[in-house]
Amino acid sequence: MTAMVTSERQLDELVEQRRVVICCGSGGVGKTTAAAVVALEGARRGRNAVVVTIDPAKRLANALGLDRLSDVASEIDRTRWDPDGTAPASGRLWALMLDTKSTFDRLITSNAVTDDQAQRILDNRFYRNVSGALGGTQEYMAMEKLHELHDAGSYDLIVVDTPPTRHALDFLDAPKRLIRLLDNRIFRLLMMPTRAYLRVASVAVQAFLRTVSRVVGTEVVEDVVAFFRAFEGMEEGFRARAKAVEALLSDPSTAFVLITSPRRDAVDEARFFAERLADHEQHVEALIVNRVHPAFGDESPDGLRARAKELRADTTDPAAAARLAALYDNLADFRDIAIGERTHLKALHDKIGSATVAYVPFLAHDVHDFDALGEVAKLLFVAPDGAE
Repeated sequence: MTAMVTSERQLDELVEQRRVVICCGSGGVGKTTAAAVVALEGARRGRNAVVVTIDPAKRLANALGLDRLSDVASEIDRTRWDPDGTAPASGRLWALMLDTKSTFDRLITSNAVTDDQAQRILDNRFYRNVSGALGGTQEYMAMEKLHELHDAGSYDLIVVDTPPTRHALDFLDAPKRLIRLLDNRIFRLLMMPTRAYLRVASVAVQAFLRTVSRVVGTEVVEDVVAFFRAFEGMEEGFRARAKAVEALLSDPSTAFVLITSPRRDAVDEARFFAERLADHEQHVEALIVNRVHPAFGDESPDGLRARAKELRADTTDPAAAARLAALYDNLADFRDIAIGERTHLKALHDKIGSATVAYVPFLAHDVHDFDALGEVAKLLFVAPDGAE
């Protein structure tokens, strides 16, 4: 069964020409699979491709047929994704899963003015407690991982599998939120040298810290203050990286691919994301709708059911007529489902405008290895010249 794709060639352009492809969507719609397929197709077309998931559910490793993924990109053996040896020699495939704390640690180490400054932060109790769990940290570290991979310059195609939709929006907002934090008055006061801090912050900040101390304890507050103080001289590096990622997300070489299913809730989430993406002056380049019921012709469900009714009235061979009538009723049910799915998707189509749209039908099996990923790739992409 083939996928229904509008402007099929545009999907090919994503894997052949773009540098960054960000896959977004709500949970359970096949987003991780789509990200793996895009990276796989890029490698099969001769690009050095890496796919990174920031989804802690660890589904990407399963989709790639691997036991586990680490925070460092691992190259996947070529015989696994190109068993026939037909892909260009330049093609390579890598995969990794974001580890928030490890990424944060490397960020601290790379931005610290001295080794001693880096160690003070890494040893700080407040840092150790929040570096992997603080709200928004994962999204900022995902941004940092994207920056790290892009800055390395060794990958032709970086595919990012984001968390479910509304958290993916946190990923988009992370650069601005970091810059707002660096500009926050209390943060700037906490960053001041001790004497200036005591003089300027005696009312505004010390009263705040005394209140917090009564709730969480003086020792915790001291750790927090020491943590922020240890950042002295590093904030501009963080600010520069945040702005660099903002620019990367808006760069023409970056494409956003929205993945959904025909379920009403998933379509609503996808439409919400498309609207928010527009708020960032960006747009959806491609929409992939997974697990779609085929249309099975264009006859109306009412017409099919009318035919079933006529057959049941046929007395020539009642048993055969009843069996055929049941098939017509079944076909009418499928037509109802297909029409309903496309009705749900119409508003989303209108929202994303001219984006490429691909409908991927239900498959007979789960996608958990390269053979299955390759099957999905055949549904989404035009075979390169000379390939089957």
